Amino acid sequence: MTGAAPASPFVLAACAEMLRTDLPLHDRIRWLGEHGLAAEIWDWSRDGVDLEAIARTGVPVLSMTGYLRGDLITPDGEEELLATARESARAARRLENDVTGTPRLNLHGTGLGPEGLPVRPVQQVTGEMWVRATRTLSRIAELGEAEGVVFELENLNLAVDHPGTPFAAPSDTLALVRGIDSPHLRLNLDLYHAQIGDGNLVETCREALPWIGQIQVADVPGRCEPGTGEIAYPSVASALREMGYRGIVALEAWATGDADEALAAFVDAFTPSP
Repeated sequence: MTGAAPASPFVLAACAEMLRTDLPLHDRIRWLGEHGLAAEIWDWSRDGVDLEAIARTGVPVLSMTGYLRGDLITPDGEEELLATARESARAARRLENDVTGTPRLNLHGTGLGPEGLPVRPVQQVTGEMWVRATRTLSRIAELGEAEGVVFELENLNLAVDHPGTPFAAPSDTLALVRGIDSPHLRLNLDLYHAQIGDGNLVETCREALPWIGQIQVADVPGRCEPGTGEIAYPSVASALREMGYRGIVALEAWATGDADEALAAFVDAFTPSP
């Protein structure tokens, strides 16, 4: 990172997909580095994403999409997810960094299409789906070990952004990751989604703590920077520090106005007073 590192107990990053969208992606990542933050991206395979240009910025990329197609709940989906997860693991090596080694590779219960809607929506998750999801994620963890990468399963919300996504609740993702209990499969605990679905953020973090790979944040409603909605993020930050969390906290949010001010609000929220 090229800028001065924020005086936070956490590793701070921001999603380059949602801020300074007037710039090419690699220039957004450079801009984050100038603010002392690491970066995160979404689909590494799409047109316009130049992994070599991103690597040349020198800014650590801590997370990116861990699959291109597939799901946890169907036989064909399982094989597609594993095949494209392998592609993602190999792409991640092109963005090796000193913070996480390679970017963490993000997964969901099923692929997400335009507007974040699931490719294979599910109205009710069955016992058979739980069994298949557990088997698929066990294979993902084995793949992560073989490839030297870490996959993360993210919770989502059903009410606003991702209706019909299986295994969306934090309790579901935690049950799956905890059951497999591999260092190559962790949680991406997204507190924006968790607030919409369940609330009780501090206790959710406390219960999930041993399996958290990273925490993502945005305020509710609106999915913008801390301080624009109902979540008391400075209190959440203090609780995380007290429970011993020192890992990644990433802003995955739109800016309500000036992007520099949005980053400053995020850093302030996650730099708790002693």
